[in-house]
This record gives sequence, C-alpha cells and structure tokens, in this order.
Amino acid sequence: MRTKAENKIIFGDCQNMEELEDNSVHLVVTSPPYFNAPFDYPDLFESYEQFLDLIRNVAKELKRVLDSGRIAAFVVDDTLIKGKKYPVVADITKIFIEEGYKYRERIVWVKPEGYIRISRRSGVLLQHPYPMYYYPDNIQESILIFQNGEFDYKKIPTEIKEESRIDINKYQREKWYLSVWNITNVLPINNRLEKGIAAFPEEIPYRLIKLFSYRGETVLDPFMGSGTTLKVARDLGRRCVGYEIDLELLPIVKEKLKMNQYTLFGKDSFEVKIRDDVKHLRTQLQEKVKSAGKRR
Repeated sequence: MRTKAENKIIFGDCQNMEELEDNSVHLVVTSPPYFNAPFDYPDLFESYEQFLDLIRNVAKELKRVLDSGRIAAFVVDDTLIKGKKYPVVADITKIFIEEGYKYRERIVWVKPEGYIRISRRSGVLLQHPYPMYYYPDNIQESILIFQNGEFDYKKIPTEIKEESRIDINKYQREKWYLSVWNITNVLPINNRLEKGIAAFPEEIPYRLIKLFSYRGETVLDPFMGSGTTLKVARDLGRRCVGYEIDLELLPIVKEKLKMNQYTLFGKDSFEVKIRDDVKHLRTQLQEKVKSAGKRR
C-alpha cells in the first residue's frame, strides 16, 4: 500500500518504489553506482546495457513519484574500465530526455588537483613525450539536473518561501552561481564511516537541497548508500526518503543518521522497511576490490 512520503528508509530495489504515492516527492538527489568502477563496483553489472536499463527503469519510476516541475539531480561520471571509457553522462542525459524530462542544467564538480583516485593516466605522456600518448587525469564529475515539467512558482506560500530563503552572501562567496563547483571529495581514509563506499561530500546535497526545495518538503535518494542525502535533508528541515538495495549498509546508515540517539527535537522518526528483493553486496564488492589490487 502506498503512503505519502515521510522519513522512510526502504531496503530494496529502487526500480520499484511502491511505498511512495504519485507526485509525493519534491526533489531527488542521488548518485547511482558507477558502472563497474574497479575501486567501487567491480563487475556489479553483467553489461553496460544492464546498467542503462536500471537507469531507465529508475527514471520511469521517478517520473511517477516526482511532483510536477520538480528536480532530479544525478551525480555521475563516465567510467574507465581496462582502457575503455563508457559515456555514462551522455547516456543518462539521453535516457532522461527520452523519458520526458527537461534537461535543465549540467554542473561540473571539480575535485582538488592533488587527489586522483582511480589512476594517474597523465604519466603515460611523461614516459612517452610524443603525440597520441596524451591521457588526462580526471578530477571532475557531472551533476545532471533534470526537471519534471514546468514549476508553478505561485503555489508556494509566502511564509514557506521566506523560511527557505537562500543566503545570498554565501551564494556569492562560494560561487554557487557558476556551472563549476570546486568541492573537496570524501577521501578514502581507513577510519571514515563510509570506508569502501563511494560517498559524495555533504556540500553537494546541501547546495542542491537549498537551491531546489523548500522547508518541509520531501527529498528522495533512490541510491541511498550511506545516507548522506538523507542526513543533509533532515538537517535542513526537509523530510527524507531513501532506497538502498544493499542490506549490509543498514548499520552505517543508522550511525550516520543517529537513528538510535535522542536529539533536540526528540527521537528521530524513521520508518525502516526491508523488502524481499534486498541483496548483500558490500562484503562481496570489497573482496573483489582487494583481489584486483593484489593482481596489479
């Protein structure tokens, strides 16, 4: 039975969001699994086509649950696997346009130059300083902004608008107005909560939630991971819903969201549902990453 979106965590496949009513979500902020990325999701998908099928099915379901005129923001990047680059950004954009969304914007997220996670491809030219040996190091990802039709600005009450006012000084000082955002990524240090998880920094959902939703509205992350989007949404006075297929992430999500602790506002109210279509992936994926590292 579908209910109105509130603080919910559903462990199950987000290709089916039966728990959510039509048009009950006001903003989507998410980052889907990087297609078979060697350091995060090795061999998670049987093929690139299977990955794109997942994206299309999720786009269809988001079309149903997302309110009219509202935004779906996807943090994605092309994936390099064994020397072959997959055009993930272009293909996801194409899928969302085909499913009836308006392609509103692409923001480039630039990471610090000194940190390159996957590979230092530029070293090829240092060893062979000749034409055709150039491969740049990647320090950027794309934040794709899709809109579900036209937004009616007049339907938001004045008091809600004022409660959701954006800090213009911060907006200008941190250069939110540019299509390039310089934000430090979550570093893969061993003692961090998200060890082994491709988590994005809180600053990304913070900006997107402030820019594209009002206080009291519902923010959805269909690929919840460790729960970063939900944490930021709750901190900003929004309701939140997350879907995650990997049940092994439940303890991490509980810790990040402090679901077992009392806060100034009372005990956090989250409805947690575990469906039959969950999987156990984290241990399996980390073992594959370790095995690949040993073979290098």
